[in-house]
Amino acid sequence: MSNMTTFCENCRDDVAFSTGEKKTVRPFKDAEIEFMETYAICDQCGSNVFVAKYHDNNLMALNEAYRLKNGIISLKQILEIPIKYCIGKRPLSLLLNWGELTFTRYCDGDIPTKHYVDVLNRVYEDPRYYLSILESKKDILSPSTYRKSKSAVQYLLGVQTEHESKIDRIVKYVLSRCDDITNLALQKSLYYIQGFYYAFHNSYIFDDDCEAWVHGPVYRKIYHRFSDYGYNFIDGETRYDEYSFSAEEEVLIDSVIRYFCCYSGKTLERFTHIETPWQKTRGDLPLNIQSDRIIDKNLIGAYFSDVKNKYDMLTPADIKVYSTGMFEKL
Repeated sequence: MSNMTTFCENCRDDVAFSTGEKKTVRPFKDAEIEFMETYAICDQCGSNVFVAKYHDNNLMALNEAYRLKNGIISLKQILEIPIKYCIGKRPLSLLLNWGELTFTRYCDGDIPTKHYVDVLNRVYEDPRYYLSILESKKDILSPSTYRKSKSAVQYLLGVQTEHESKIDRIVKYVLSRCDDITNLALQKSLYYIQGFYYAFHNSYIFDDDCEAWVHGPVYRKIYHRFSDYGYNFIDGETRYDEYSFSAEEEVLIDSVIRYFCCYSGKTLERFTHIETPWQKTRGDLPLNIQSDRIIDKNLIGAYFSDVKNKYDMLTPADIKVYSTGMFEKL
């Protein structure tokens, strides 16, 4: 007996029903197609009853059986393509030299003709083929769309992370989760990730040193990589490999993103100006004087360890108390 109910025309009432499966042959387009049909029967009288969900599922199963019989790419695979290559449906249509809504129609269930099937199969199966199209047609895409998609296909081809430093991977992670972060704010997020990771785990999460610049702690290599953005937001440039970090690292980075990246770069700059590591490294230098003095990691580690103890922090989520307190001091 089922807990589900539907209307039975024979009983003239809402009834419980049961389901089963059977092989069925139906005409579809130009062929007779065999597929597994789900049916429903009334638990009271045993007659067939209509259930919209199973009706829709049967149409999808019939469609997929037709595709399989005729060597046509499945709807599931079509829907995976824009996700796989991190690109929208319309830009993908343009890359393939199709009408702007062609790929969208195929995502909605339209069955492509042979020429389109051949292209879709090759795009789905061969990232190198897709990359060749992306490179040849990149001028029709916005720079950020091109970069995101190229990063995705490079990820699939294994052209990444093997020789990347830890700080590079952290930068990718932060950018993948922040749509509105500037270079200035990115620098400060790296500084807080380094400091709080040491506070909770007594080790540094990456090896790079930061310098005590006019606008606060800066990681020179990362700064120059994104210097063309100025004070504008950095476009999401990379696909993040979710297996790059340990659970402890990811929890800490996520907490810094949540509780510090909600502030502007200028606000975070003001935070760092009243913290010991930047102040002690700058010493008596006037605020507007350039400096490449390195902020000793031990200064950073000691300062944030003291912060953790002062605020009785038990987990990285507790850094919210510190960021909120710093904001209230400004």
